[in-house]
Amino acid sequence: MEVSKKVKPMEVSKKVKQQKKKILLMGKSGAGKSSMRSIIFSNHNAKDARKLGATIEVENKRVKFLGNLLLDIWDCGGCVHPILALQLVLQISKPPITFLDLLTGPAFSQDRQDAFTELYLTEKKHIVFPGVGVLIYVFDVESSSFTRDLSTYASIISALSNWSPTARVFTLIHKMDLVAAEYRELVVNQKSAQIQDASGRFAGNMGFYGTSIWDESLYKAWGSIVNSLIPNLDTVERGLQDIADATEAEEVVLFEQATFLTVTRVGSALGDLNPYKDRYERLSNIIKTFRNSLLYDTNPTKSAFEEFKIKTRLFNLIIEKLTYNTYVLLVFPPGEAELECARLNVIAAREEFARIDQIAESAETYEYHDR
Repeated sequence: MEVSKKVKPMEVSKKVKQQKKKILLMGKSGAGKSSMRSIIFSNHNAKDARKLGATIEVENKRVKFLGNLLLDIWDCGGCVHPILALQLVLQISKPPITFLDLLTGPAFSQDRQDAFTELYLTEKKHIVFPGVGVLIYVFDVESSSFTRDLSTYASIISALSNWSPTARVFTLIHKMDLVAAEYRELVVNQKSAQIQDASGRFAGNMGFYGTSIWDESLYKAWGSIVNSLIPNLDTVERGLQDIADATEAEEVVLFEQATFLTVTRVGSALGDLNPYKDRYERLSNIIKTFRNSLLYDTNPTKSAFEEFKIKTRLFNLIIEKLTYNTYVLLVFPPGEAELECARLNVIAAREEFARIDQIAESAETYEYHDR
């Protein structure tokens, strides 16, 4: 390799507008929506995330992701405010019930899910469903009323079809850690087929994922979802390929710095032979855990790290800051000269990649504040 070799300039439009993508995060109460959101978009670990309380009605959070992409996340709680729930249950219960029935019978616990659906499908449908880019619907794998959950989902899909017919739909079959490992694939396939049958016009272009907060499956699902929203992805991949060519890298992986979700990757024929297909999600989980441990042990106002490297007789691995909101991982041949070459090529690529993130410093930005 030659240290002087540089990546090629990338063709990027001079004017890039901020792209806001509305994401609906929906599912029954207790399915785990807020827990997964806190793990992905903040520094909560799985143990801490379990302590979060239920989301009441809708929590709207905006997350700046990868330059000009703004994720407008609507976490739609699986339960509504208790007073409103009482009113709605009284209205929709069949046969009609009285307030005394609520105090003495199981109607409220049974119908609160219907109350939640009724709220979004009636009073707030003109607020919740227009302009949706992605619907992420979370199913609880241990739910004892999956048929009823499907009915609720079908109602949501019907409203989405009317208000946002071009939206993408992703379904997460969550809490898979509660299913024995040998049956997980079978359970996901069976439930996915049932969900797809209830998905109407969206059935032909959906994503299905079995997830758990206790492993890397959550990063795989959310990484795929966010990847589908990223503008200029082809341009980014061409830039990464230039880095790979200049450094003879087996693999080059781009991570978003706040979430450490995998944005995209390129690799050589040798890298494609790697048998560990979930390695990117594992890396996301491991690196984010490592970074968070640094934040706890060092000054939290400073960046956790600028560079991470592993040198062996067989390969070099480095993780370098690429832009203000991305890290790049390279796996390439061993040797000190190769290591310095890779560093210099990453430095040379920074200016080119920065051109993709053309949001001015004075542009409006948003911070994510977890509950």
